[in-house]
Amino acid sequence: MALLPFKSRAKASRIPFKAKLFTPGSQTKVFLAGVNKGAREPEIKLAVRHAAEAATDFSWLSRGDAVFIKPVINSGNPYPATTSPAAIAAMVETLKDKGAGRVIVGDMSGVEYLRFSPVSISGSSRALMASSGIAKAVQASGAELHCFEEAGWNAFYEDLPMAGSNWKHGLMMPNILKEVQHIVLMPRCTRHILTGNSLGLKAAVGYWRHDTRLEYHRDAATLHEKTAEGNAVATLKTKQRLVISAADKLLATFGPDKGYVFEPDHGLVIASTSVVAHDMVSMAWLLENRRNIPVSVRDGFIDTNKVVPRIVNHIITSWLGGWGAALASETMIKNSLNTIWDDRVLIHSYNIFGGVPAIRLESANNTFPDTLKNRLGEALALPA
Repeated sequence: MALLPFKSRAKASRIPFKAKLFTPGSQTKVFLAGVNKGAREPEIKLAVRHAAEAATDFSWLSRGDAVFIKPVINSGNPYPATTSPAAIAAMVETLKDKGAGRVIVGDMSGVEYLRFSPVSISGSSRALMASSGIAKAVQASGAELHCFEEAGWNAFYEDLPMAGSNWKHGLMMPNILKEVQHIVLMPRCTRHILTGNSLGLKAAVGYWRHDTRLEYHRDAATLHEKTAEGNAVATLKTKQRLVISAADKLLATFGPDKGYVFEPDHGLVIASTSVVAHDMVSMAWLLENRRNIPVSVRDGFIDTNKVVPRIVNHIITSWLGGWGAALASETMIKNSLNTIWDDRVLIHSYNIFGGVPAIRLESANNTFPDTLKNRLGEALALPA
């Protein structure tokens, strides 16, 4: 069956998932490296290397190539509110061992902590990188830190969305991406007060200049769909090689900056060359572990309430564009994420990236129980 016409996708994404509406995609491997609870940094770094080397043979990397690592540094809070410093260091070291020349680690933090306009900057991504422990890990591993706002408002270029998307304008992306041949995305596995979760697809927001973020939050009825579409710009489609998350700890409630930190007995590193496949597994892992936290925490008012996210989105819009923009902004409806098939971001991504991938889970080391891998596999099975 052919994919839905693109202009009808946002409408289709707001109904419950129905497999018959979507084209099955090709089989896609996602690699899982196990990490024991309380593991020390060397064990975590080894698991990251094993997962990365299982997911790709690095044939795309020529000696001396420049690689950009995109973590999530939305705040200055430690992992799992931000990307694992140990995982970043392991990825830098792996890339250098494989022949990379310049390795750059960069992001631009959330608007709660950073306000950025053509005439002013308030806040600092670099300071948040330091307080989260990421700056130290990056520098110790021999990579460069890059904070998009430090280059100024004009250090961004317009990357056009695909025809028929929900975006009204091009997405303003940082110029540093023009200087590299490859991108490695390193998100985390967390809940999010607005979208329900924050995984790989949501991490694209960190690239965007604040006028792009304003459109994203102001036109909130299609915020989920625009999240998926933001990953289909030419830069990411042509340069992103690997998506890899340390998920030995999860921010299991609320998010994206605060919430209940849960550390399962058997943690994971998740790696794939497909951001969609990665996020399907990452979301299944988030839901698997949410079942193991106290009910009083999991079903807390802030975590599950539908009105709070709408208010929060209006506040974010006011920070980005003033109260006029906030009052004119659309109503955002938060995902009810009981299964991976409830996520509007993922549902829309299937139309964009060639159908629903048939996930094949593969072990990248010997420390992840088969019983747990089988449970994840059941969560990933396409519903009838």
